Amino acid sequence: MVLNYIWVAFFVIAFVIAVVKLLVFGDTTVFPAIMDSTFSSAKTAFEISLGLTGVLSLWLGIMKIGERGGMVQALSRALSPVFTKLFPDIPKGDPAVGNIFMNIAANMLGLDNAATPLGLKAMARLQELNPRKDTATNPMIMFLVLNTSGLTIVPVSIMVYRAQMGAAQPTDVFIPILLATSVATLVGIIITALFQHINLLNRTLLLTLGGAILFFTLVIWGFSSLDKAAMNTVGTSVANILLLTIITAFIITGVVKKVNVYDAFIEGAKGGFETAVRIIPYLVAILVGIGVFRAAGAMDALTDAIAWVTRECGLPTDWINALPTALMKPLSGSGSRGMMVDCMTTYGADSFAGRLACLFQGSTDTTFYILAVYFGSVGVKYTRHAVVCGLAADLAGTIAAIAICYMFFG
Repeated sequence: MVLNYIWVAFFVIAFVIAVVKLLVFGDTTVFPAIMDSTFSSAKTAFEISLGLTGVLSLWLGIMKIGERGGMVQALSRALSPVFTKLFPDIPKGDPAVGNIFMNIAANMLGLDNAATPLGLKAMARLQELNPRKDTATNPMIMFLVLNTSGLTIVPVSIMVYRAQMGAAQPTDVFIPILLATSVATLVGIIITALFQHINLLNRTLLLTLGGAILFFTLVIWGFSSLDKAAMNTVGTSVANILLLTIITAFIITGVVKKVNVYDAFIEGAKGGFETAVRIIPYLVAILVGIGVFRAAGAMDALTDAIAWVTRECGLPTDWINALPTALMKPLSGSGSRGMMVDCMTTYGADSFAGRLACLFQGSTDTTFYILAVYFGSVGVKYTRHAVVCGLAADLAGTIAAIAICYMFFG
C-alpha cells in the first residue's frame, strides 16, 4: 500500500511541476522529456529483466543442486541459533535460512549478479511459509531491510570508478564506506526489530554482533595495509574465488550424495526464466515512476530546497553538491551511479563532494528497486512496514556518510 502512494506521488508531483514550468516559465520541453522518460524507463526495465534471465537460471540451478545435496540445509542448521532470534517466525532448520545467508554473503562481497537470484530464491521460500500470500511477513521484511541497508565489505566498483576518474588514492573511501554501511545495517535491524517486537538484547545476538565488529575491524586493518592496486586485486580475487568455491562445493556435495546434478540444475534453472518474466511489470512500474519524477525536475527542486534550508540554518553546505547521489540511491542504482560519476567529474574525484558521493553510493542500496523486484517476484501487494524500515536505514546511512566524510576528509 505504501508503494502505491509513493508511485502515485511520483506522477502527481511530476505533472504539477510540468504544468508550472509550461504555464509560468513557458518551458515547452518538459512534457516531451517526461514522455521520453516513460518509454526509455520501460525499455530499461525490460532490458534489466532480460539480462537477469541467464543469471537467475544459473544461480537457481546451483541452489537446486545445493538443496538436493543438503548444503543449504547444512547452512540452515549452522546458522539456526542466530537466525532463530533474528527471524523467529522461520521454522528451525528451514532451507530459507541457508538461502538468506547466501544472499547476504553475496551482497557483502559486492556480487550483485549472484545476490539477486539468491535473494529471489529466499523470497520464494519465505512465500511458501506465508499464510497470507498478498501480505509481507516479518521475516520477509527483515530480510529485505538487510538487503536495502546495503552492507558491503569490499566496494570494488566504487574504487574502480574513482581510479578511472583520476583519484590520487582511489581506496581512501574504503574504510569510510564500510563504517557508513555498517551504521545503516545496524539501524535497519534495530528499527525492524522494534516494529516486530524482537528482543536484540540476548546473548546469541550480542555475541554475533561482537564477532561481526571484530571481523570488520580485521578487514579494515588488513586492507588499510594494502596499496590501491593490491586492494582492488585482493577484493576482486577473494570475491570470485569464494563464488567459484561455493559452486564447486555444491556440485561435489551433490555428486557425493548421489544426486543427478545435471538434472537438478536444469530443474532449478527453469525457474529463472519464469521469475524474470514475473518481475517485468513491477520493474516497469517503479522505473517509469522514478523516470517521470526525475525528468520533471522534481529531484533538482528537492535538492535546491534542502540547500536553501541548510543555508538559512547557518549549517555547512559543501555536502549539498553530493546530495543528488543520496536522493537517487533508494530509487535507482544506475541513476545514483551516474550522479556519483557526474559529481566526481564536476568537482573532482578527490574533492569533498566527490568523496561524499562515493560514500552515499556505497552506504545503502536501491530500496524501491529491491522492494519492487523481491515482493513482485512472489506477488506480495501489502508491504506493511518494509518501506519505512528500509528508508530509515537509508537515512541513517546517509547521515552517517556525511558525518564520517567530515571526520575523514573535512
